[in-house]
Amino acid sequence: MLGSLLSTARWCLLPPTRRLFSTSSILEAGYKMKTHSGAKKRWRSLANGTAFKRDKAFHSHLNASKSPARKNRLSKTAYSTPTQAVKLKKLLLPYGSN
Repeated sequence: MLGSLLSTARWCLLPPTRRLFSTSSILEAGYKMKTHSGAKKRWRSLANGTAFKRDKAFHSHLNASKSPARKNRLSKTAYSTPTQAVKLKKLLLPYGSN
């Protein structure tokens, strides 16, 4: 019992540690933004960090009724437009992480 009181008293005398991240008004308000799960599963960031890429939908099944040209189009990678990239940065990286 006495040992736990001493350790508690010692803890109270320690100076407060400095935070390793910057606190913003959002964090001080008590809530955090969440990464958009749907965007996280569909989009990947390019190496330059200014654009994103994704696979196209409707390519995985029911391919017998699709023409070869359509299947070829669907197999290619789609890239984000500059307008989409701005929105995706807000969805995927709400706090400016890389």
